[in-house]
Parts: sequence; C-alpha cells; structure tokens
Amino acid sequence: MEFQATYKAKLTDAHTAVAPVASHSIVAISQAISQPPALMHALAARADAGEIDDVRVYYYHSEQHMRESLLRYELMGRIKPHCMFMQSTERELIQRGLQDGNRKVIYYVPNSFSQSVRFFTEHIPVDTFLVTVSPMDKDGYFTFGTNNDYTSSVARCAKRLAVEVNRHMPRVGGRSLLHVSEVDAIVENDQPLLAHRPRPVQPAERIISRFIGGLVPEHACLQIGVGGLPNAVCEVLMDRQDLGIHTEVLTPGLACLIQNGAVTNRSKKMNPGKSVFTFTLGDLALYDFMNENLSLESHPVDYVNDPAIIAQNDNVVSVNSTIEMDLTGACNSEHVNGHQFTSTGGQLDFVRGAYASRGGKSIIAFQSAVKDGTVSKIVPHLSGPVTTPRTDVHYVVTENGVANLKGMSSTERAYALIRLAHPAFRDSLTVAAKECHLI
Repeated sequence: MEFQATYKAKLTDAHTAVAPVASHSIVAISQAISQPPALMHALAARADAGEIDDVRVYYYHSEQHMRESLLRYELMGRIKPHCMFMQSTERELIQRGLQDGNRKVIYYVPNSFSQSVRFFTEHIPVDTFLVTVSPMDKDGYFTFGTNNDYTSSVARCAKRLAVEVNRHMPRVGGRSLLHVSEVDAIVENDQPLLAHRPRPVQPAERIISRFIGGLVPEHACLQIGVGGLPNAVCEVLMDRQDLGIHTEVLTPGLACLIQNGAVTNRSKKMNPGKSVFTFTLGDLALYDFMNENLSLESHPVDYVNDPAIIAQNDNVVSVNSTIEMDLTGACNSEHVNGHQFTSTGGQLDFVRGAYASRGGKSIIAFQSAVKDGTVSKIVPHLSGPVTTPRTDVHYVVTENGVANLKGMSSTERAYALIRLAHPAFRDSLTVAAKECHLI
C-alpha cells in the first residue's frame, strides 16, 4: 500500500510532467522501442507554443514517435537534436536544412556505444530524462523492459526523471529494475509498442548465412545484429546444441533459437543459463516472449559491450556487417559518400571481445555489391572513417566465400578480398591493388 500511495502521488499528465523543462536545458531520451510517445509529444507541444527554446535533446536510435514529435523540422532550433546514432529521420532533416540556406539542424555526437553510459554520467549533465517503463509490481519496482543500454544509468544520474508506464512494455530481469522512489513524475500511456520489421532476406544473404553457419561450432556464444542477414543466420543455426547468447540487441531470430531449444547458455562462464542483451528490436511476439522470461537478462551497455566481459565466455561468435571494406580489411561502417550515415555502435567492441575469447571468431559479413551490382562494397580506399581497423578484422564473408585475414600479409589480404568481391569489380580492384603496391 505504501508503494501504491507513492505511485499515486507522483502520477500526473504528460504536459505537467514536462513542465519543469526549461529553455537552454539538456533532455535525454531513451532509444528505440522505449521512447515515450506521450512525454515526447507533450515536450514538442511546449516547443510549438514557444514556451521553450534551445533545448538540447540527446538520444540514440529515433523511432516513429520521436519523428512525429520532437524531430519535426519546424521545431528545429527550439529543439536541438544531439543524435548519437543516425537514422533516416536525421538524414532527411539534414537534407532539409541544406536546402534551407545550409541550416544546421542535427548535431551528431561521435561515440562508441559501450562508452555511452560514461558519456552521460561524466560529460553530459542531463537535466531531465524521459523513458517508457513496464508497470510497477507489488514491491514498487518498474523495469526498463526493451531497453537497458544507457537508459538504466542515465535515469539515475539525471536531475529529474519522468517515466511513461505502459502495460505493453515487458517486464525483464537482470539489472533492469527501477524503484518508484527514484522517479519524479509518472505518466500512464498504454499505446501499443512499435514493431520493428527487418527487410526481407535477399538471395545472396541466404548464401552468406550458410557460409557463416559453417563457422559456428556447438556451444558457441552468439552476438548477432539486426536485419535480414542476421535472421537468416539464426535460421541456419537451428540444428546447433547448447548455444549461448551475449548480444547487444535481442532479435526475433535469436528468440526463435531460444524457443527451438538450440540455446541453453550452459557453456557460458558469464551469466550462465541466461541470454544476455542490452536492448531489443523486434515484433510484438518478441515482446510477449520477453515478458517475465526468467531465461533472459538485460544489462547496461557498458557491461554487455565491454570487450573484457565478452571475452570471458568461450567460443564467442560475433556477426556484424559494414558499409564498405578496403583491400587491407579496414571497415567503414558509418559513412556514405563522405557523410555520417549511421554510427560506430558496438561493432568494434564485439569484434575485439569475440577475438579475445578462447576459440572466438569475429565475422564481418556483407553482400559484395549493392544497387543491382553496380556499387562494390570492397573498395581500394574507404570513403569515410575507419570503424573497425584492419588489424582487428578476423573473418570476412560475402556470397563469394570466406576469408580469414588473421596472419595474412597485405598482399594476401588483397588477393583474398578481390576473390570475395563481385566478379564485375575484380579486374578494377586488381589494378587498384597494384597501384597501391599491395600486389
């Protein structure tokens, strides 16, 4: 009864909950599925009315509700988005700003996902934090549900915390608890959670997934990302035994591996018996699967993505992709045509953590060419920054085969990567390799 009384005392409407947000202040918002629609629309309404100006908003991975509220072009300036993971919404806003007299509207914050907790706790003084949580239990605890990442830490270091309670948000174990005593304002909004639908698997990705499947042993501990290829990889692994999961993002593909008995987590040294993740992107069936599932544990990103933690499990297999790879094996996974397209994310954390694991393998997998085979993803020189250095890249997989770059000379690497390239580009890549004195 005591906790219910505290809950009722802090319960309010969304507009009242964001009323203390002042001009020139710093607001942080949770990412992806846990972004709170009612609170964000209420804050956007204040900006619309001219009540606040020059509010810096820090966040990762915007989704539909943020796009329809705080990321409307007419609010830019009053709201200053400080994005830490670029998406299509931010790219569209940048283009509108360029067309509107080269106006600056998006402020990208270079970062590594594993360092995001420290970013907020040491370098970004957050005045207000907004997040969606699961309903409170009888002991006064909410959970952060789909998103732990930086969310659970920033909620506690912000000067003020407003939560949006949604009965659709799953209750999740691990370090995901938030007590009602830690909250300043509570809003209720039972809006259905957003479903994230990956694009369909491409034929080339089916081939790539089979190559990757040949690299995954029994008892492996998996980190697999989002998209058609990762889901195809999960399908290939359904016949494995005693797999483990220690991953940045929990996806429907990984959930299927758990449900089909391929995952037991028996061989893990860290969090044995538990599938560990830091955030979720998926469909409504995944969120239902997560709810009060004792086999799952959510932890902060500075734990899940710490290479030293990752490496303590044996046989870690990390599967990631890249925008382009040069002939030495270096990866640009964040720039397109010289502009920020996405973000560093956690790729390098898992590349290093997996290779440091006993028996571990880090895999960078991608289609050799895109845009109907007109653009090669293996290039003589990167068009953007190095996300994963050549010295860290282990296995490379395209639809044309597999190469283990470890121990190879620069000449051997060039030949190996040319073999993995689309046939239409192999001759030009060979010429470029000779001009670069690689072969």
